Amino acid sequence: MGLTATDTASVLAIDAGNSKTDVAVVTTSGEVLATARGGGFRPPAVGVGPAMDALAEPVGRALADAGLPAVSHVSACLANADLPVEEEQLATALHARAWGGSVEVRNDTFAILRAGVAEPRGVAVVCGAGINCVGMRPDGRTARFPAIGRISGDWGGGWGLAEEALWHAARAEDGRGGPTALAGTLPAHFGLPSMYALIEALHLGHVEHDRRHELTPVLFATAAAGDPVARSLVDRLAAEVATMATVALTRLELLAEETPVLLGGSVLTAGHARLDDGVRELLAARAPKADVRVVTAGPVLGAALLGLDRLGAGAAAQARARAHWETGLPRARGRQQATT
Repeated sequence: MGLTATDTASVLAIDAGNSKTDVAVVTTSGEVLATARGGGFRPPAVGVGPAMDALAEPVGRALADAGLPAVSHVSACLANADLPVEEEQLATALHARAWGGSVEVRNDTFAILRAGVAEPRGVAVVCGAGINCVGMRPDGRTARFPAIGRISGDWGGGWGLAEEALWHAARAEDGRGGPTALAGTLPAHFGLPSMYALIEALHLGHVEHDRRHELTPVLFATAAAGDPVARSLVDRLAAEVATMATVALTRLELLAEETPVLLGGSVLTAGHARLDDGVRELLAARAPKADVRVVTAGPVLGAALLGLDRLGAGAAAQARARAHWETGLPRARGRQQATT
């Protein structure tokens, strides 16, 4: 359907991750006019211009389906917008596309946070390929981390866990480290007989570099089977998640108030019992007022709600938009059934 000049203003909501992009056009009454999905958004790998060109494909489809040449406001939550200066650069690039009258760019972790709360107040920790944490208050104050890898103090994320598992498994096989079942389960995943064979295959490209992320579920399965080394890595991740959330709550002066702490990303939403229990137990001790929830709605909802916040849409409009993505989904849930 389309809008006429007398219709309400609209938001172009963008949630662009490393592997996929979701786009939606939403009116300030909360009606979702159109949605579209595209590929990953990776400016560091391909450059800002080509990344924007890739983004233009799903945006163009969504605007066409909504019957709009442009919108009032673009609310974009983007992967790889890790520093404020990067948000500014990407906002400039988006504004040049003339998709909306105004543009606001945030790191994609803010989309997870806003999707899980009724107002822009709380903390979110996301663990997928990488790990990040943000917090926000309705008065505009935020807490965040650079989240660009080890140089900014990060530990964890799917890629990091896979690397740690490979390190321990390699040392276990050649005698530099203690024994771990990972030395067998990691190469077995690729049908290989030993860590030496896996190391060779990874080094020579016989196993593609991007397939390393497949080892993260293997790590969790090995931990669930009782391997002490694999369990220690899961426990370390739980401690890192709890630490990031506690620091963000402290920065925002929310540690003493009942505050939502949202968990998102493929690792934290997979229902790994040891990880889930560890995060909750540590937060119960360090931040007893934290209300820990797993976010189930798509992050593009968060981008849409942030856009509606910017345009001053009321609670009814936000509830209408939320219902579009949350129909049939639990609003918040505790520990899931374990999967790998």
